[in-house]
Amino acid sequence: MMKTAMAGVLAVLAPLVAPAAEAAEVPTATQQLEWVVDATGRVPVSDAEVRGHVAAVLLTAVGGTAGVNGALAGLGPIEVKRLVTETPDDVVAEVHGAADDYLLDLHVDQAGLIDGLRASPDDPVPTSWPEVDAQLAALGGRVSFGASEILPDGRCRDVHGVRDDVQRPLGSAFKLYVLGALGKAVAEHRASWSEQLAIRDDWKSLPSGVLQNEPAGTPLPLSAYADKMISISDNTAADHLIHRLGRDAVQRQLALFGNRRPSATSPFLTTKALFELKAAQYPARADAYLALPRWARPAAVAGLERLPLTGLAAWPAPEKIDDIEWFGSPDDMCRAFSGLQKENQPEIGHALSLNDGGLALDRARFPQVWFKGGSEPGVLTVNYLARTADGRSLVTSVMVSDPVAPLDENHVAGRGIAVAKGAMALLAATLRP
Repeated sequence: MMKTAMAGVLAVLAPLVAPAAEAAEVPTATQQLEWVVDATGRVPVSDAEVRGHVAAVLLTAVGGTAGVNGALAGLGPIEVKRLVTETPDDVVAEVHGAADDYLLDLHVDQAGLIDGLRASPDDPVPTSWPEVDAQLAALGGRVSFGASEILPDGRCRDVHGVRDDVQRPLGSAFKLYVLGALGKAVAEHRASWSEQLAIRDDWKSLPSGVLQNEPAGTPLPLSAYADKMISISDNTAADHLIHRLGRDAVQRQLALFGNRRPSATSPFLTTKALFELKAAQYPARADAYLALPRWARPAAVAGLERLPLTGLAAWPAPEKIDDIEWFGSPDDMCRAFSGLQKENQPEIGHALSLNDGGLALDRARFPQVWFKGGSEPGVLTVNYLARTADGRSLVTSVMVSDPVAPLDENHVAGRGIAVAKGAMALLAATLRP
């Protein structure tokens, strides 16, 4: 659960540190999918075999090889019905499992090891706004939804919404504001995409992500931090960028991008600070933090960030998601995407395009898709921008939260993706007034 706390729609696992000493062909995502399909029919798989296909952090996150075998057993046995999308490092397949059909999204790292695996229900895609509303209502909990178009002047035109102006906890979708602050710093020549920033132990966080496994002193360009922060929701990448840019600069980005209540996300937390508040001495530490006046909280956050990443325990149920989180509405997400688009920097588009969040749109009709999601127990959001072949920018955002009970993430994510996909088609068919 600690792994998935800020994982977004694609649960991402860290890579094995060292490839085999002898040079070998790097497996593709499709080849690793073939292994997963085969392995689900013959569990338990040996420890040696698991380590040859799956990233090392998975063993820690799910309790070793036994945990991996448990996950494989839970998936199948499965068979592939069709490939939905396929690239060398990512494949989405419609598969038939023991009980039902679902979508399986598998991602590999540069060494060809599985660093992301997500199963989600293959929900029917709505074909009308009433169907969208019905599918959202079936999710229960607290739901906000927005379907908008970004007009040429940058304004968001709402086409359809369900409480689309109500702010919800964002999970890792807050990283859109970090990316915006980085883009602004580059535009103002206070940073550059090629600038080298060394990994620091005191800036590391917990997964999701991979950079927490890199040794201190490893230099990476800011563009690499941005890519990992967005595409695999790397928490350590996000925290390094927040420290590099300054908490105040990232905080200001909420207002610059038109977030209607930036004070709700003040002070702007790093992921490490959130983990320290929710994964250790809960609820005493969290209650003590919330009892502080607003002016005293930045110093408290700085103190939390200096604590070691030890003794942290996963939390299975929602923990103060309406008080300790990052916040925005579907309307806020549209304005954030508009602001990122207005920056007109290729590196921003590159980071946001690496992972389409399972939307699997027809690229002939939608040649560019941006995605950022977020989750922790009780929170799940999926947020997309799709650029049409004729140059329109369409945005959908689904936000679900429950302050009392954990969400069924696979069910909510699957339904949210289906709603977003249907909404994109409906938006594309909507004529501008």
